[in-house]
Amino acid sequence: MKITCISASEVPSSNANSIQVMKACQALAQLGHTVQLLVPAAGGERFSDEKLSPSKLASFYGLATIFPVEWLPATPRLRRYDFSWRAVQRARRWGANAVYAWPPQAAVLALLRGLPVLLEMHGEPEGSFGPSLFRLFLSLPGRKRWLPITQALVDLLAGRYPVAHVPYCVSPNGVDMERYSNLPEPSLARQTLGLPEQPTVGYTGHLYAGRGVSLLVELARHFPQVHFLWVGGHPANVEHWHGQLASANIANVTLTGFVENSRLPLYQAASDVLLMPYERVISGSGGGNSAAYCSPMKMFEYMACGRAIISSNLPVIGEVLNDHNAVLCSPEDADAWVNALGVLLADASRRQALARAALQDAQAYTWLERERKALEGFVHDH
Repeated sequence: MKITCISASEVPSSNANSIQVMKACQALAQLGHTVQLLVPAAGGERFSDEKLSPSKLASFYGLATIFPVEWLPATPRLRRYDFSWRAVQRARRWGANAVYAWPPQAAVLALLRGLPVLLEMHGEPEGSFGPSLFRLFLSLPGRKRWLPITQALVDLLAGRYPVAHVPYCVSPNGVDMERYSNLPEPSLARQTLGLPEQPTVGYTGHLYAGRGVSLLVELARHFPQVHFLWVGGHPANVEHWHGQLASANIANVTLTGFVENSRLPLYQAASDVLLMPYERVISGSGGGNSAAYCSPMKMFEYMACGRAIISSNLPVIGEVLNDHNAVLCSPEDADAWVNALGVLLADASRRQALARAALQDAQAYTWLERERKALEGFVHDH
């Protein structure tokens, strides 16, 4: 089947939505479909041909399967409606059997052009026209399927939109299990990366508001004998927290800054315990609050890594994590986090039991399985 994927995400970018788009497209290609990804041409930043080459993109995003990416013109003042129109026209000329869209305007335009459409959504409809576009997607005739990332998002939107009339498939984020096979033990991973040989507690991801970085600082203060590894973050955020740690005389934290996705599993493997301290309000790269319906990619990566996890007990996290495969703590209760981490660091068998359970459960959350379910029964192969 020929599938045109349309995303408003910037490529390349370290933002989670950009990584997620590339992983989803790779999975579609690995399932045997012919995939093209259409994205807006960069606005302020101009990327060199080398940075946009297939090999560079593969390393940046940790991809094993290459698919074509095309950058189409997009006018900022038109809010990328012109991009969505161009992308749908491109899909028609290419002879796409289906459009897999993230922007709702692209989904609506594709339906109006008679194309089968899958609309993936990671949050509530945004902007002045977002709600109207989503209602239009739900009401227009045509073959369509809605792909919300969590059941919590379904429940949230069901009270405001007539979603019950449109087929949907809950599509949480996922993980490439093959990239997490045969990872070294923590001590060997630390040696490979040139990290201190001591108990290590890891966090990977951005350092935006709502990610629990203040709690990470508190844990580092409580456990001076433990090495804390923070992987990721935009340069400005990394610099800010470098300063905060220095002023607090906390010297047992390493901040790596951005690490290419292809190398991320090794950094996660260097930890004995992995942390996911989300707060009740979680900002993304564009602001907002996704705490009620988020599906963090790092949750599935942590599980696949085979390390013990301590996570905030947000209700939506409970769709995947439980007391069998993780330790869950209230994000407001720093003492509970200190106690949980202390117990795990002192009990290797408990860490291993949690890690085994998480690794087993991760098998159900591969990107391949995600896209297989999303497409199942939707369009017959052409």
